[in-house]
Amino acid sequence: MRHMKPNLPTKICPVCGRPFTWRRKWARVWDEVRYCSERCRRQRGSGGKGRGMA
Repeated sequence: MRHMKPNLPTKICPVCGRPFTWRRKWARVWDEVRYCSERCRRQRGSGGKGRGMA
């Protein structure tokens, strides 16, 4: 039998526009999480698309 994850909350990353889901390490700070990854967090000031994304 296959284990299905429960329906986890999701957000849209403002840099890359991709949806990302809740992670256990974000449990206490989920309301503050804005970016899907460290890479997107670093690119937040540059507007995201184009710079360094090859």
